[in-house]
Amino acid sequence: MNGSNRIMERALTEARAAAARGEVPVGAVIVLDGEVLASAGNRTRELNDVTAHAEILAIREASAKLGSERLINADLYVTLEPCAMCAAAISFARIRRLYYGAEDPKGGGVDHGGRFYAQPTCHHAPEVYSGIAERQAASILKEFFANRR
Repeated sequence: MNGSNRIMERALTEARAAAARGEVPVGAVIVLDGEVLASAGNRTRELNDVTAHAEILAIREASAKLGSERLINADLYVTLEPCAMCAAAISFARIRRLYYGAEDPKGGGVDHGGRFYAQPTCHHAPEVYSGIAERQAASILKEFFANRR
């Protein structure tokens, strides 16, 4: 298993843990120089906080560890295409690369919807790589929503 797959597997583990808590199953991991700085799963319901997406929580944790709001040269792995709010936070944190699993045609803000990084007002756009462990990420989401119906 290569490094990207190993890290995405950790994000998938965070997504499964989020599902077990009744949260939309999204997981995120931030890596700097090969070291995991932070990992998180969605906690919007648990914290009664609409901003408690996996990406935001991981960015907060990594920033606290580094003592900086900028995560220059850090890479973010997330199981679902980030929404516009998370895409903006990724940009503001100056994350170098974004790797995501499943596309989100309804709520995504990277390759769908507002396409945040393509806007002229975006000051920093990470390199974006999609489709990393896409089948596994999509399967976790589909199973979660099928069980809620």
